[in-house]
Amino acid sequence: MEFFSDIFRYGYLSNALWASLLSGVVCGLVGAYVVFRRMVFLAGGITHASFGGLGIAFYLGANPILGAMLFAVLSALGIEWAGERGRIREDSAIGIIWSVGMAIGALFMSLRPGYTSGDLSSYLFGSIITVTSSDVVALALLTGAILLGTLLWHRPVIYTAFDREFARSQGVPTRRVSYLMAAVTALAIVLSIRIMGIVLLLSLLTLPVVIVNTLTKDYRRILLFAPPVAVAGNVAGLVVSYHWEVPPGAAIIFSLTLALAAVKFGVILLSLSRNKENRS
Repeated sequence: MEFFSDIFRYGYLSNALWASLLSGVVCGLVGAYVVFRRMVFLAGGITHASFGGLGIAFYLGANPILGAMLFAVLSALGIEWAGERGRIREDSAIGIIWSVGMAIGALFMSLRPGYTSGDLSSYLFGSIITVTSSDVVALALLTGAILLGTLLWHRPVIYTAFDREFARSQGVPTRRVSYLMAAVTALAIVLSIRIMGIVLLLSLLTLPVVIVNTLTKDYRRILLFAPPVAVAGNVAGLVVSYHWEVPPGAAIIFSLTLALAAVKFGVILLSLSRNKENRS
């Protein structure tokens, strides 16, 4: 195919492909924790709050991804702290950080000299041409760290995701696990922004997990199969984006949504077939 031959000709396309592969693995693994801990709204708050860091970094002439990363990690830890201490309801804290982060980002982006609306769209909806070699390296390091952490500490994470009280009774340091996973979620979100964009990124954390969860309820199997599903969706969306010149984030979401619909339809057909056999 023309897409795969052009990978070796154009550096930006090679970077985008590597970023798609790596972000698929990262979001598949982190997404399993996010979905089963019921942190989807929290992940959405972190995603949109990171825009505040982007805007401030742009205004100061600093690296926007580093600014978003700092803002996202602090937001994630702040939400965890507020929810744990009971100072403010977690959903209220998420809503406040979500809206304030977006407002700060929009304000500082508009104050930057030479500001154009195109500066916003590439981060809100993703743009493959903005993926750099340093982004790929950062994603590779995060992917390696998450894979290692999954192999070594998946049991405490599983316990914390499903039942914090039981995990605490078994001596699991649930507070540390919660703070660590909030920070990891923030890093995964920020480093995937260039591919998916802030608006669409939440779907990459949830859709692959939901697809696999339709077929199995086993958390370990979901951890095993969600990353390949996310990678397949990313690559399929990237190919569609390349050939039809549509935003890669939107193409990835449609690819994963079609996969989910196909899996759901297959499960329904299988269930009807089994019911028919039982009646006969």
